[in-house]
Amino acid sequence: MRTTRVKPRSELKNTAYEIFIGVLSILSIVNLVLVYAMHGDGALQQILSVMNALFSVIFLGDFVYRMATAPSAGHYFFRGYGWADLLASLPFPQLKVLRIFRLLRVYRLMRDLGPRTIWNTLVHDRANSTLMTLLLLGVLVFQFGSISILAVEGHAEGANITSASDALWYTIVTISTVGYGDQFPVTNTGRILGTLIIIVGVGIFGTFTGYLANLFLGPGTSTPEDASDTPTVAPVVAATTAPAEVPADASLGDRLAELLAQSERTTAELRLLVADATPGAAGD
Repeated sequence: MRTTRVKPRSELKNTAYEIFIGVLSILSIVNLVLVYAMHGDGALQQILSVMNALFSVIFLGDFVYRMATAPSAGHYFFRGYGWADLLASLPFPQLKVLRIFRLLRVYRLMRDLGPRTIWNTLVHDRANSTLMTLLLLGVLVFQFGSISILAVEGHAEGANITSASDALWYTIVTISTVGYGDQFPVTNTGRILGTLIIIVGVGIFGTFTGYLANLFLGPGTSTPEDASDTPTVAPVVAATTAPAEVPADASLGDRLAELLAQSERTTAELRLLVADATPGAAGD
């Protein structure tokens, strides 16, 4: 009887996912520094506040995900810096510095696996690596695109992107390829930035659509454990169904007789294999 092997749960997740969370942690810490360094710029403060709220949602989801899939929830929470992950995901600026513990997790991953293993993993797991890369690129474009478009368009003559909310709205509708047209750049530099945002948005949603299609419609892949549990029927069948050697000068009747005999041997062998693989066949 075939038994199903359950993959052991681990605190460390997919390599591309760990790097994605690590880069977001670095960016959130940089934003925290900018909040205190640029406290006089109200528009920048508003953009950074929106980004920190987005990071809080992502990190809270990451904490729940790790808590649910860790080998031991208690060990992860108390000894794996789970408490720091939870506190750092709360919307309190004083606690965001605890996100440095997430960087320690990424460092541990790279130290344990090594650069070559990480690179090979990213190359072989191209679907997840590409998805995480584009999601990270989307976050970076959302933040720095909003800051850049506001800096370029904020004081231009005839501009309609003059506030942080305008810049955030323009960037998100452009990344999503919706493009309502209510906000648009009027300077050449702003239009170049808008073009880059559109290209990134098309790439993100195109890749995401392909990823979902492959996830739901693609054929399932068997793991090495599954392959070891599968009865070795194919080699026996292949050997049994190998074409018999018929002399080239044989008549048509001789060839048909040989093919019929071969078919009967194949059918008998398949019946034996099915009988051996069926539970309780021996008792019957």
